[in-house]
Amino acid sequence: MKGIWQAATFLSLGMAAVMAGEAPKAFVWNPPEVAGGIFTQELGMLDAERDEYATNLADQAANHVAAAKASPASLADARHMLALALHLSPRNKRALMIGFQLSKGVLPDAVEGGYSAQAMARLLYSRGQLLEKQGGAENEKLSRMFIQLAATMDPRNEDAVYASEAHRLDHGELDWNAITDAGKKKP
Repeated sequence: MKGIWQAATFLSLGMAAVMAGEAPKAFVWNPPEVAGGIFTQELGMLDAERDEYATNLADQAANHVAAAKASPASLADARHMLALALHLSPRNKRALMIGFQLSKGVLPDAVEGGYSAQAMARLLYSRGQLLEKQGGAENEKLSRMFIQLAATMDPRNEDAVYASEAHRLDHGELDWNAITDAGKKKP
């Protein structure tokens, strides 16, 4: 009889350990607060281009969080990407969906067939350079954001890293709080 109880206890403890291993790790998501957008029609991008960049930024955020299994650093990077995506296109489907999933503690699925992080970094860097050449406050602001994200996505992209660091030295740190917390009410 004692052996049966030991076996039952061992079996139930083993099942509990297996079930505990299956539970997804909880993570804390601090969603960006975006009210409206920080960019107007003065920005040197058409609405369709804004929406395309927003979708690709949201996909990159999902891939980054999924690959890093929602590490705090990946969540901070994703917060920047999703905030920028929502400022570019406030009703972007992918950005809203991924933000919702993260707010519910759901790890987003990696997106197949999109840009790799390296390709997206090159695209952001190139577009950032064009925006900088166009001039204007909004273009220059978005240029800095694109170039810094490019350097973050692909730290081996020497041109993006150099441009990001040159901007930091010339203009100071980029204030991501102005983007991620743009909708917060000030006391």
